Amino acid sequence: MTNPPTRHDNRQERKPVMASDDAEDTTVYKVVLNHEEQYSIWPADRENPLGWRDEGKSGSKQECLAHIDEVWTDMRPLSLRRQMEQSAS
Repeated sequence: MTNPPTRHDNRQERKPVMASDDAEDTTVYKVVLNHEEQYSIWPADRENPLGWRDEGKSGSKQECLAHIDEVWTDMRPLSLRRQMEQSAS
């Protein structure tokens, strides 16, 4: 007699799924950064929204998001990080 599969055994490995809109998106994006050192992407051919500046990376949506994943390692806004540093000292 075999044991029924556990819940974990029934799970399939999750793989990134690209939305059909993303597969057809030929827009060139740029990575933008605000005064709190928070990242976002913006179409490269458009003027940046107020309060945002170019970070230096541009490319496909997927490339820009991958870059953000690599460089944005601390999600806390800059003002909070500074406040926490002051409290710690």
